[in-house]
Amino acid sequence: MIVAGLGLRSNCDMHDIIALLHAAQARAGRQADLVAVPAFRYREAGLQAAMAHLGLRLRAVTPAELLAAQPRCVTHSARARATVGVASVAEGCALAAAGAHSELIVPRMTGTHATCAMAQGDDA
Repeated sequence: MIVAGLGLRSNCDMHDIIALLHAAQARAGRQADLVAVPAFRYREAGLQAAMAHLGLRLRAVTPAELLAAQPRCVTHSARARATVGVASVAEGCALAAAGAHSELIVPRMTGTHATCAMAQGDDA
């Protein structure tokens, strides 16, 4: 399974999310099977619209899952640590949703109002 993890600001536009996902998928040379976001962003209107437009499944990552994935993340953001309490939101979401033995295939990419990373799970 290929999981795209997203970190996004409140009220992020669906077009920004779609463009960033397309860029990450192009870099990976693979399509995402699932998109994972922190649970506190799951209901964002732009995110929901982007997922409906792309036809992708969306998974909420709990704070505990996000925290547990941090040791496997390769990039760190002081801003994310200050605002969310973890240093890598996108990578953490991708790794958490892809499984305990997943690996990053695209480290964090930064878009206008969002970040994206991609991980490959054990079954891919």
